[in-house]
Amino acid sequence: MTATSFRLALAQSNPTVGDVAANARQVRDARHRAGEAGADLVMFPELFLCGYPPEDLVLKPAFQDACRRACEDLARETVDGGPALLLGLPWAEGGQLYNAYALLDGGVIQSVRFKVALPDYGVFDEARVFAPGPLPGPVVFRGLVRLGLPICEDIWGEEVVECLAETGAEILLAPNGSPFRRGVGDERVNVSVARVVESGLPLVYLNQVGGQDELVFDGASFVLDAARNLTHQLPAFHEALVVTDWVREAGRWLCRPGAVAAVEAADEADYAACVLGLRDYVGKTGFPGVVLGLSGGIDSALCAAMAVDALGADRVTCVMMPSRFTAPRSLADAQACAAALGVRYETVPIAGAVEAFDAALAGLFSGRSPDVTEENLQSRTRGTLLMALSNKFGWMLVTTGNKSEVSCGYATLYGDMNGGFNPIKDLYKTDVFRLAALRNRWKPAGAQGPDGIVVPEAILTRPPSAELHEDQADQDTLPPYEVLDAILLALIEREQRVADIIAGGQDRETVLSVERLLHRAEYKRRQAAPGVKITSRNLSRDRRYPIVNGFSDKGEAAHSPDAALVKGVGRGGGESFDF
Repeated sequence: MTATSFRLALAQSNPTVGDVAANARQVRDARHRAGEAGADLVMFPELFLCGYPPEDLVLKPAFQDACRRACEDLARETVDGGPALLLGLPWAEGGQLYNAYALLDGGVIQSVRFKVALPDYGVFDEARVFAPGPLPGPVVFRGLVRLGLPICEDIWGEEVVECLAETGAEILLAPNGSPFRRGVGDERVNVSVARVVESGLPLVYLNQVGGQDELVFDGASFVLDAARNLTHQLPAFHEALVVTDWVREAGRWLCRPGAVAAVEAADEADYAACVLGLRDYVGKTGFPGVVLGLSGGIDSALCAAMAVDALGADRVTCVMMPSRFTAPRSLADAQACAAALGVRYETVPIAGAVEAFDAALAGLFSGRSPDVTEENLQSRTRGTLLMALSNKFGWMLVTTGNKSEVSCGYATLYGDMNGGFNPIKDLYKTDVFRLAALRNRWKPAGAQGPDGIVVPEAILTRPPSAELHEDQADQDTLPPYEVLDAILLALIEREQRVADIIAGGQDRETVLSVERLLHRAEYKRRQAAPGVKITSRNLSRDRRYPIVNGFSDKGEAAHSPDAALVKGVGRGGGESFDF
């Protein structure tokens, strides 16, 4: 570090929510490595010390105390003259709790800044646990440079960065906890470019990486200079420690160009997110491996491939559970898939168990024709057996239902919905087919599975079937998946009126039927396993619908409110209201 230069290390790291000690060890390790590389300052993502998002855990005073103690310990260690630290943590002050970012240097906590904009939309719920901070000024690092520290959401509007620029900031360092969803990478860059244009300042966008419950953080951090040029691009879905070089020329700070990593996009990003989400869920919860039912269908085949890519074949067990309706082709396809992946493969027939259930219920069911009840008994028998394996061997059961099925309730509670985690929960059926085909010709960096075809072509081309009665096919009950998924996308992601979907070319009765199925299955989704968020609205944190719900969109034309009936909405005081 000189009067005209310094080195900033970007620690794109993977914390574990609640494990403050382990997160602090990561900070120490990164600081040590950054120091060896000549860094003067090491920057970490948002709330790294506690892990993001901490949700209501952050309201526990004991947890707040643990985070503060760890921060103070790390601050004391900076007395050694090594790199300073920029570190996020919850900060209690004046009876309020803040999302904070602290500069640790010279053995003390030099400065603390609080997040101003607290998101409370989609998967975010920060406004209910944190108080908004005041508009911040920059912090001075070693008398050399004034650093603006807008925290995540603070850069999605103009106000915070404008305040920082007006109060003398020279570089913007933005720590983030920004979860993955389709298209979010372009949005981040566009927002960052807008802030650079408005402020005239270079911007460092540092994002967390790793899985946390249903969220996956993709990293993909980057640096923009004041001319909006991309000087550094960190990889997506992987940890990285990158040292950036800054020099002052003509009174302005410039970042010397560095490595620009290729970043996965579109289907490749979706697949990589599913793998990372599953790997971290299993790893951070401490399971030794996973088990799943391998049916010979596309969903379980894709889940098996993701599990092997995430964990390695030696930690994945696949079980075929044939009934009297299981086609020989399903047995062959499941075995071929297991062989291609190199996993342990077991066969546990269920015909005898199902017959025992039928016999036990025969008296009560006397005089009633077989229906979906008997089909569900098969699914629940499989679910029971898989849970028994999970209990006996400690494996986590992977659930394999896709978003199309989960949306419509085409899944059995306490049967195929059993399990701890679902890597394809937010993938529609058409996505599943596309990603399975993708995996046969590509795999993400760091994946532990084999190269080449892992989902046999016979599985890709076979019409989907639950095989719970003779000659069953999914499209006996559901519309063709291309039609179904287009309707579900309109209803879930876009919240479109039924009338507008019909006007767009979809069959009226089909749309009405899908809309009814979607709402009726809410109670099932409340009991479903968590799964990786991929789309803009997953069927969990993003979409919080009541189970008891008397509303149904009947496809009526959009209503134009009668303005003559409204006397005083938003018009100030002194008016009477007749509602």
